[in-house]
Amino acid sequence: MTKHTSHEIDIVKSDTTKIDAVDFDNLIFGRTFTDHMFICDYENDEWQTPKIIPYQPMTMDPSARVFHYGQAVFEGMKAYKDDDGKVWLFRPEDNFNRINKSAARLAMPEFPKDYFMEGLTTLLKMDSAWVKPGKGNSLYIRPFIIATDPAISASPSSNYRFMIICAPAKAYYTGKIRVLIAEEYSRSANGGVGFAKAAGNYAAQFYPTSLAQKKGFQQVIWTDADTHERLEEAGTMNVFFRINDTLITAPLSDRILDGVTRRSIIQLAEDNGIEVQVRPITVTEIKEASKNGSLKEIFGAGTAVVISPISAFEHAEELFELPTIENSYADTLKDKMLNIQHNLDADKHGWRYKV
Repeated sequence: MTKHTSHEIDIVKSDTTKIDAVDFDNLIFGRTFTDHMFICDYENDEWQTPKIIPYQPMTMDPSARVFHYGQAVFEGMKAYKDDDGKVWLFRPEDNFNRINKSAARLAMPEFPKDYFMEGLTTLLKMDSAWVKPGKGNSLYIRPFIIATDPAISASPSSNYRFMIICAPAKAYYTGKIRVLIAEEYSRSANGGVGFAKAAGNYAAQFYPTSLAQKKGFQQVIWTDADTHERLEEAGTMNVFFRINDTLITAPLSDRILDGVTRRSIIQLAEDNGIEVQVRPITVTEIKEASKNGSLKEIFGAGTAVVISPISAFEHAEELFELPTIENSYADTLKDKMLNIQHNLDADKHGWRYKV
């Protein structure tokens, strides 16, 4: 391994690469990782010198607070390679701002922007061979912060670790999915941490999602905790509904994640003359729209999936099938977003960030 320092980052390069053993045509999402990772510890009330080192296991004390009190937040980002071999990020400052918003909600220290951007871009330059060109190919990027203080007292940690790991990716979901609308369980509640990308939010989804999967559905559309009537998110995604030619999504609140993909879809839809309404939408409204034929599409949106069409939903033991339509909003908007991300179309909003 070779060590040097770059812009206050201590770098240890791996002597070998794992890339030649990877089948990029048959990737399982989140199982294969690149040669290096970024790491920075918070000690004595300040972030220490960041490092990039070979990807490897970590040793942690069994009493580390993350294991006992769940102080853990993360982000999901992607890097893309265009046909000229240039590597691009998509709205990275939005992810930086959101991880710090999540960290603040869990009483964790915010991470410096220069460390974040310099560490991220340096890591991507070192592992750029792992970013494959072509629409649908990407490098999934996972920044996260965990509490490392070795103490099992119920209070915020004194020590933390910020890391970035990367995994080559293809399409997350393929084809359309079927969803069950939640009637009992909730993803989040008023005053909680639903707006943050806190690890515990996802752990709490696993059990009700497993119940839905036993019934033949891939995901759950979450409803509000008070009435289970307002539709909020779909699985780990924001969710959109098309009634006639209007695209509708729920407004942000302390229960709903401010998705970067969600925000981008709203803008792209408006750019292309699609009416968008950001307003509460209810189970009753969607069921009635399905029955009278005005419900044309439902799709989830997120970094990993980009856009995932939904073919059917069930509520109160009543199944609703969605029509198959040509030139769907889901397909149109996904294609436009991928073209921007892969540097195939103009980027009039300045979303691309060259690595």
